Amino acid sequence: MICGLKEIRFAAILLYQPHHQGNMAFAGKYEFEGDENYDDFVKKIGLPSDKIEMGRNCKIVTEVVQNGNDFTWTQHFPGGRTTSNTFTIGKEADMETMGGKKFKATVKMEDGKIVADFPNYHHTAEICGGKLVEISTASGVVYKRTSKRIA
Repeated sequence: MICGLKEIRFAAILLYQPHHQGNMAFAGKYEFEGDENYDDFVKKIGLPSDKIEMGRNCKIVTEVVQNGNDFTWTQHFPGGRTTSNTFTIGKEADMETMGGKKFKATVKMEDGKIVADFPNYHHTAEICGGKLVEISTASGVVYKRTSKRIA
């Protein structure tokens, strides 16, 4: 699924207009709905086999709290494990990969998408048709995860 240009422009306009600061385009809870290229991607980034199995078709719930350009992006995994990244658009922040590796990154907003360079992959996230669509790319392998809004 690809978002239409009008949708992306509309989201970008809302995010950047001062009188729309209250609009939280990403804020909400999203439950894993489906993915593409999981195995190829996680092998490419060197995820250990135990974590690969744990993550396959995992009903991850992603919770996004947004206050203007400040975000807390939390992933809740079955069994109680949680990973959380807090960042401000355009400022360097301490982050953690899906494999648990800590690193520093500057998260950007480009055309309504959140964009971040992780140590061994490029990641984008956008809201498309009410769903959270995340795309990660590592050495030409593209992984796409779609999550439906549940709150």
